[in-house]
Amino acid sequence: MPDTTPDHLPALPVTFRPGRTRAVLMVLAVVTFVTVTALGMLLGGLGPGERLSFVLTALVLAGVLLLLARPRVVADETGVTVVNLTARRHLAWPEILRVNLRQGDPWVFLDLSDGTSLPALGIQPGIARQRALADARALRDLVEARSGALPEAPRD
Repeated sequence: MPDTTPDHLPALPVTFRPGRTRAVLMVLAVVTFVTVTALGMLLGGLGPGERLSFVLTALVLAGVLLLLARPRVVADETGVTVVNLTARRHLAWPEILRVNLRQGDPWVFLDLSDGTSLPALGIQPGIARQRALADARALRDLVEARSGALPEAPRD
């Protein structure tokens, strides 16, 4: 966990991602691929096309699980890059007004200077709540230090 006292901001670049969730999804992707492929090969009476369809189905299922493991938030000198399931967006530090992770939120939300809010799925309290809270605080501290935003009381 990064030390987030005002004098000890995380060193940049820093990547926030749901580590346990990601590990579970990656293992599940491999297990799913192997199981469905093995099932297709072991079933008797299937032709080559049917066996191939099992392999392709296994690839699609594993691909979806790996896509779910993709989210991350990367903070560097130029700003923050939010990588969600299918989209990637780079934000300059001044574009981020606030980092929110309220009770019951499934992930962090970034309030932006254009009046919108961007979900950042790379910080989510699912399996590792304390890690997500620490990551949200670290990102909030970085935003406050780099964007000139007014400090705000944490909303955990």
